Amino acid sequence: MEPMYTPRAGRPPSSGWKRRLLRTCLALILLVSALGIWGYYAWPNRTLVLPDWGGLERPVLYKGQLFEQSATGTGESLKLPFTFLKGSIDPTMRYEEATQSIIMTTSDKVVRLKTSQLTAMVNEKPFELRTAVEKVQGVVTVPLEPLKDLYALDIQEPSDTGAVIVRRAGDTIQWAKAGRAGDKPEKTRALRQGPSVKSPVYANVLSGESLMIWGEEEGWYRVQLSSGIVGYMKKEDAVLDRVETIPLPEKKKPFVPWKPIGGKINLTWQQVASRNPDVTKIGDMPGLNVISPQWFHLEDGEGTLKNMADAGVVKWAHDRGYQVWALFSNGFEPKQTSEALATYDKRMKMIMQLVSYAQMYGIQGINVDFENVYLKDKENMVQFMRELAPLLHEQGLVVSIDVTVKDGSETYSLFLDREAIGQVVDYMMVMTYDEHWATSPTAGSVASLPWVEKGIDKIMKEDGVPASKLLLGVPYYTRIWTEQTVDGKRKVTSKAVSMETIQKLIEEKKLKPELQSETGQDYVQYTEDDKTIKIWIENAASMKRRAELVKKFDLAGIASWSRGFETPDIWPVIRDTMTKLP
Repeated sequence: MEPMYTPRAGRPPSSGWKRRLLRTCLALILLVSALGIWGYYAWPNRTLVLPDWGGLERPVLYKGQLFEQSATGTGESLKLPFTFLKGSIDPTMRYEEATQSIIMTTSDKVVRLKTSQLTAMVNEKPFELRTAVEKVQGVVTVPLEPLKDLYALDIQEPSDTGAVIVRRAGDTIQWAKAGRAGDKPEKTRALRQGPSVKSPVYANVLSGESLMIWGEEEGWYRVQLSSGIVGYMKKEDAVLDRVETIPLPEKKKPFVPWKPIGGKINLTWQQVASRNPDVTKIGDMPGLNVISPQWFHLEDGEGTLKNMADAGVVKWAHDRGYQVWALFSNGFEPKQTSEALATYDKRMKMIMQLVSYAQMYGIQGINVDFENVYLKDKENMVQFMRELAPLLHEQGLVVSIDVTVKDGSETYSLFLDREAIGQVVDYMMVMTYDEHWATSPTAGSVASLPWVEKGIDKIMKEDGVPASKLLLGVPYYTRIWTEQTVDGKRKVTSKAVSMETIQKLIEEKKLKPELQSETGQDYVQYTEDDKTIKIWIENAASMKRRAELVKKFDLAGIASWSRGFETPDIWPVIRDTMTKLP
């Protein structure tokens, strides 16, 4: 039998063409995706849009920044929003709600504008305005007229956009020109909404057009056109040009406060409680050049001053060659001080009385001594000094203020903005005493030398008050401390006495003072009737060490509290120590 033929099984149909097709499709998809991605990022957006200016009709721009409130009016009737002026031009500008007033101060001017009034006051002299301050729906706008001169503003109002471009004397502007090297005049470069080619276009800027540059971001310049429009342009599409500084107006000669030629200020305060001293009984005070009598006192919350000045004392002082810087005290009354500082009208009432009295008595300066003031009145205290200084300087008067060493007391220390006040006053007397005060729970020095030095150093370093403005306060009084046990508890009391009283006590008790290295003062201690008496002594030796600090820090001088508590040997010691050459 022949074998049956069985055909060999054939290979199944090939699937390779399917795989090749799949790979081709995937490659095409990837290619299309890549081209799409490349096209998205590389192909620039050409959509033209207009800036919306945040919906503002008269947008205000300064240094390329758009501000949130609109200007009003045009030309001579232009008004700028108060929030812009305070935020960008003058942080010390104030809007006082109680009197509906804008108040501006410079080194030589105090300007007050009231809403809806065409008469402004410049150093309390009337000045007529074309338009008034307005307050509409809570937005306060200020007429440009006084601002231009006061702050040296340059205003541009491009008609095509309605923008208000503000420039100020002293501002520096980096200019550039649109385009690249070799561009034809008709070539344009895109100014975009954001730093991306996909961002819409604000404008196509002709090659050679000037741009103001206000910053850069990842290969883009942030630029501003003359129309006010601010956007982004590729760095390679702009060529840096000139740097412009807006010229400053000619400066007026600044007020130069009095100081002794080639020497230091040596001031002493004169207490005046109910009557002035009998000057015929005051001995020589060699080296003294300024006396500051307690003459003016805040009498009520309306700003009325009590006047205790004496023309005879002024003549006596001038005959001796002393300057008279009358002290103005708030009487340590916080409530009426708060009321008097609260409004421009009350502050100006105080100031104009001081100006009037200074003219009447022929005094050379005012020394402000406000203590025990509420912390909430801190800004009003600064404002008072900002308003006081220009008006006193206009009369040629020296402006000074008394401040405590910095500590945690709200009403004696924290209410004082020493940095801000230091910028407007001529001199600042630092009352570096009462380290241990009358009712201190522990006995101690009135002013130990390390504590004094630290106090002065902190004001210079932390508040930036220059040494040339600082006077070192020194105590002419000493405290006699008494410690005793009453009902099982330690009781501490003190009494402030003169240097002469301490000298007599030491002689009577035959005490032997010893120098305390930790305080820099002579010290005595004794017991009497189960009481411990402790005295940190102020004398010629301690005054010499204090005067040496004036030399060490090159301070403006020394201020002593108060005349009548010292011994005669103090005066030549202070004079010689402060004037001694190194």
